[in-house]
Amino acid sequence: MIKIENLSKIFVTEEVQTKALNGVSLTINSGEFVSIMGPSGCGKSTLLNIIGLLDSFNEGSYLINNQEMANITESKRATVRKENIGFIFQNFNLIDELSVYDNIELPMIYAKVSSSERKKRVQEIAEKLNIVHRLQHFPQQLSGGQQQRVAVARALVINPKIILADEPTGNLDSTNGNEVMELLTDLHAQGATILMVTHSSHDAAFSEKVITMKDGEILSTKVNQKDVNFFEKTEI
Repeated sequence: MIKIENLSKIFVTEEVQTKALNGVSLTINSGEFVSIMGPSGCGKSTLLNIIGLLDSFNEGSYLINNQEMANITESKRATVRKENIGFIFQNFNLIDELSVYDNIELPMIYAKVSSSERKKRVQEIAEKLNIVHRLQHFPQQLSGGQQQRVAVARALVINPKIILADEPTGNLDSTNGNEVMELLTDLHAQGATILMVTHSSHDAAFSEKVITMKDGEILSTKVNQKDVNFFEKTEI
């Protein structure tokens, strides 16, 4: 699904050049749940932004579904992003002036999905994530965990091939954080491909594979050993 080879990214200012990524190579297969860890400034968020086609790179190769992403036009980048990727952010990035329903519906409007299909999909994803009773509420009326559920619903409603999660529990207390991680685990058990950036070893333990980065390079890749029942469907 995703194949990256010898990827490098350089940030240039008037005074200095900083190599944020230095020859990174990795592969993420369909259905995998992968975490990326490392200290602040190690390059993990830069890598996530490049994979999410929110940023470009200077050298190397990035294939998504066998399509090369180097030097593609901005319009092509937007199309590939829209057709393949759903984002879950640390700060939720919900629009306070819109209801839960409208927040979930918004990406489908951009994708020019019909009104009847939008209504059907919002209802289905709200039922799946147990937020039907919140559809007419506004983000500020919800708990942090509920807001993140809405953000997950918004990411999933376009049926993305991969979910990119950037510190999805970073602004949540432990109870709401565990709720979100159980939700991601449940989505993975149903076949979702997930790439998550996190500082939390607790959160990373929910994934199948943990990639550790430092100074723009991959230091190690570890496969997590799971109990037999770890990925059984969780009631949420």
